[in-house]
Amino acid sequence: MKIIACNSNRPLSEAIAAYLKLPLTEASVRRFSDMECFVEIHENVRGEDVFIIQSTSYPANDHLMELLVALDAVRRGSASRITAVMPYFGYARQDRKSGPRTPISAKLVANLITVAGADRVLTMDLHAGQIQGFFDIPLDNLFAAPVFIRHIEENFDHDDLIMVSPDVGGVVRARAFAKRLGTDLAIIDKRRERAGVSEVMHIIGDVKDRTCILVDDIVDSGGTLCNAAEALKEAGAKSVHAYITHGVLSGGAVSRVSSSPLESMVITDSILGTEAVRVASNIQQISIAPLMGEAIERISDARSVSSLFD
Repeated sequence: MKIIACNSNRPLSEAIAAYLKLPLTEASVRRFSDMECFVEIHENVRGEDVFIIQSTSYPANDHLMELLVALDAVRRGSASRITAVMPYFGYARQDRKSGPRTPISAKLVANLITVAGADRVLTMDLHAGQIQGFFDIPLDNLFAAPVFIRHIEENFDHDDLIMVSPDVGGVVRARAFAKRLGTDLAIIDKRRERAGVSEVMHIIGDVKDRTCILVDDIVDSGGTLCNAAEALKEAGAKSVHAYITHGVLSGGAVSRVSSSPLESMVITDSILGTEAVRVASNIQQISIAPLMGEAIERISDARSVSSLFD
């Protein structure tokens, strides 16, 4: 097995390699003077089972191009099998035609990854499950739920706990958490006026004097999450916390979360945290490296990945 790290999240790649007790494969991922991407693998990969780790986080286009060029380099190096390990799959929010003459970018990216040379894809908490069907190669979609549930059990009293979905689309995810933890479920009904702006309408469920935990897959601008936290506090919630898989946190999202009623927000390291994230008093990152590493090992050994979530 060979593990290759691109530039989007080197610390996570190193942590995964440490879990697997393997060194990262020597490789150069750099730019020409005009910012053209260049990748060179400095070790023999002929006949090897190669895993290329790269989240397509900010800057999304640069990191996507790095992944595509790395896939091509390894394919031309005659690797026996190539797996694109994408802890965060960018462009996943563009999974359907939202209006006339708009793209389905998630399908385009799936095609690019396949054509570049990937034999399979490993990712985590896809924004939309149907994206798995956009690939004509095997895709393993992991869930951060086991990592989050362990953290919740260690840090919260179950007696007054209630899981909350910040919108109707996240009900399945929140219900799964509630079932695993044996807690109640609440849902926030919201109306989105335009992209990036949401208005909370009302709360389905009794949250008065309860410890509310919001669960979602992505926090980008933070608007939906902060509005939800404010609505829960106004409805009498004792405290509000959030568990989010992918901390995109673009623009002024970190300061928005820091000044919100959220007492804590836990995100994974699927996306490399900025300095603002690291110093924020109510944002905590926990690692998915052991989960990703175990999945990589099972894929390489042709063992079950789904049993990780039984």
